[in-house]
Amino acid sequence: MIEVKEISSSSFGLFNQLAQRDHEQIVMCQDNATGLKAIIAIHNTVLGPGLGGTRLWNYKTEAEAINDVLRLSRGMTYKASISGLNLGGAKAVIIGDAKQVKSEALFRKFGRFVENLSGKYITAEDVNTTTKDMEYVAMETDHVVGLPESMGGGGDPSPVTAYGTYMGMKASAKKAWGNDSLSGKTVAVQGIGKVGYHLLEYLHKEGAKLYISDINEEALKRAAEDFGAIVVNGDDLFELEVDIFAPCAMGAILNTENINRLKCQIIAGAANNQLADEVEHGKMLVDRGIYYAPDFLINAGGLINVYSEYIGYNRERAYGATEKIYDTTLDIYALAEEKGMTTQAAAIFMAEKRVNDMMLVKSTY
Repeated sequence: MIEVKEISSSSFGLFNQLAQRDHEQIVMCQDNATGLKAIIAIHNTVLGPGLGGTRLWNYKTEAEAINDVLRLSRGMTYKASISGLNLGGAKAVIIGDAKQVKSEALFRKFGRFVENLSGKYITAEDVNTTTKDMEYVAMETDHVVGLPESMGGGGDPSPVTAYGTYMGMKASAKKAWGNDSLSGKTVAVQGIGKVGYHLLEYLHKEGAKLYISDINEEALKRAAEDFGAIVVNGDDLFELEVDIFAPCAMGAILNTENINRLKCQIIAGAANNQLADEVEHGKMLVDRGIYYAPDFLINAGGLINVYSEYIGYNRERAYGATEKIYDTTLDIYALAEEKGMTTQAAAIFMAEKRVNDMMLVKSTY
């Protein structure tokens, strides 16, 4: 198991960071004419080409952007492997304010950089990028998924991501309480973006009582009106006495301070890289008796959906494969107990085992 270590701006050591996480390649993309500043990280291509979305974010420093793309791409390797997909792990980030830098030219230029990798990296939408943005990318490369249905794609993958998260949440309820019904359960959802909103739809339909938090006031208002959710101010969400906490915003949200504030029995959300430190904070959750559904397992629905698009889109097949997250989540809880490890470590163990097994069959893509 690889321990997550942050990159500091004062001690960069890029090759050292690549070696620590066993990355294959990182590509820096820069274009003055369009203002493009992007980073593509390819973690592992043993199982197939690296697939991962392109995130547009206004990072404070370049080191922060690189650290994020390295963590995210590594998570994509595990996500694809544990889901049984013939894909490797990769990710891209574009640095900038989405309200200011977005343009057809920028995404088409980015598409040229993707094309230059000759299929080793396949991109898709992610935070602050849309199917429309991917249309521009597709004008310059065929190595893009998450396209609109009108172009033969699977459309927005966020509903499928939410469905997988919901399956992982129900499996966790089965483990914690012996019954996977969420009717009457209290659930705190942090982050009401596209995935968070669709997750609320599933939870509301089953009869859960919902608490929500987000920096977007319009999103909160809409979710409160649509689902009867109770709005909670910022970090106060951590101190609510609820059954389930669902992080669906940015990563590294589960740190020493926040874990000590939690009053829930289950953590199951769609955010990537929720544990600030996989080893330390995974153990803290065990010590506190909190069931943790590993994020790269239960948020894999979006990847499963775009993989289905990659091999020939079939919506029913995508949802059927995503439903299997329920059984895999239960398998992870069982493996963690059997080996005396955290669920995060158990999930990584399972994902790495498949990659290592396939290395006996073939080398990199």
